Amino acid sequence: MITRLRIRIAGPVLAILGLVLVLVLVLGVGRLLPQEPLVALAIAVAVLLLGLTLADPTIIPQLAVPVLLVVVRVRLGGPELSASDLVLFLAVWPAVALGQRPYSAPLRTLLWLVTLYQAATLFAVVNNPYTANTVEWLHAALLTAGALVVGWALGRAGRGAVALTLLMAGIGVIAFSTVAQGVSTLGEGLEPVYPRFPFEMHKNFAGCVLAMGALIAYVHPPWMRWPRALAVATFVLCCLALLFTQSRQAIIGLAVALAVVVLRGDDTRKRSKLIILGGIGALAFVTTLIRDQFDSGNQFNSVFQRINWLQDSMDVWLTDPIFGAGLRWWYTDRFDVRFQPPNAEIEALTTAGILGAIAFLALMAGILVVLWRVQPLYGTLAFTVMLGRFVQSQFDLFWVTAQVSIPFLVAGLCLGQLVHDTGQDAEDAIPKELERVTTRGSVR
Repeated sequence: MITRLRIRIAGPVLAILGLVLVLVLVLGVGRLLPQEPLVALAIAVAVLLLGLTLADPTIIPQLAVPVLLVVVRVRLGGPELSASDLVLFLAVWPAVALGQRPYSAPLRTLLWLVTLYQAATLFAVVNNPYTANTVEWLHAALLTAGALVVGWALGRAGRGAVALTLLMAGIGVIAFSTVAQGVSTLGEGLEPVYPRFPFEMHKNFAGCVLAMGALIAYVHPPWMRWPRALAVATFVLCCLALLFTQSRQAIIGLAVALAVVVLRGDDTRKRSKLIILGGIGALAFVTTLIRDQFDSGNQFNSVFQRINWLQDSMDVWLTDPIFGAGLRWWYTDRFDVRFQPPNAEIEALTTAGILGAIAFLALMAGILVVLWRVQPLYGTLAFTVMLGRFVQSQFDLFWVTAQVSIPFLVAGLCLGQLVHDTGQDAEDAIPKELERVTTRGSVR
């Protein structure tokens, strides 16, 4: 009785306090508008987002999803950071504070794996005191644990289909722009395309994003609610754009991921194994590109440059084999060389030593094992997106903004959507609306 009375009293009190707060903010914005219009606008936008968040806790995470693709650098009165990192940072807070709990067992395991990795790399931070080292340690936590929690909040609230559609809309713009630019330059030879719209991108960043888009479109699980025709058209567009970029590591990662999707299968959709032949053809295309670079004898092309970088990276690692030279050591003046090693494990060795490399392998292997055990309707997409990213990083950079945050966000989103649809997080959980489908066989 007392509890009910408190609730009845608390409701009107909170409403009155909220109204007073809104009036104060409105008056403050009105007073600032003539003198500080930008500050007034920022406050107004913040108030609007706060109000929307109270109405729907997933609104900021949803709006953040397509912006994760934007790696343009911005300066907010201090150090530069990417727009992708900024929106992910803003999306984490409502996801943590207002996201539904408890977390599922698989998500808790992934968060523990990230925590263990962060603990292992903390030795490199302590052993190498400089600003970029500490900042990157926090950045890595944001890209992994932060993205997982944001994805979980969206999936657990049943926003998985909307979030993936928003992400694919952004990727679709990049794909269309890449194809248009590639077609316009065909007369100049088959040179790699560096997309210039909607912002300038390196071909390997664009390739990585396009490979993820192609994979999501190919898998398009039933809970994504995409028509087959739309999924096929998007898949073809992303693959064509990927070929225009000639991003070899992205092509390899996509080929491996698609092969896993086909060979694993699920209960709702039959997939032709002919896609594996397409993957083999793509690998042959990559092999031809690499062979041509070797035959060219140009010591400054990307193949020979990577070989030199890997050799120089080992020299950096030997300066401190156990704890490493520190995260982002290439931003310091301690070494004659300044580059991010083009291999995930070599980067881990140089930055965090043997301890960090072991922790990184444990992180990725543990994540893949956990996601493999998740019911295929949800786990296949999460597993293959993460696998594709890991394969790509064997031939290029790993810790790069959106290229890390998006796979972790997709993984968290799939785990959240599983619990939303089934109320369970077990391997054999089947959504109620799909029980009829799975018992009848396949959906074409």
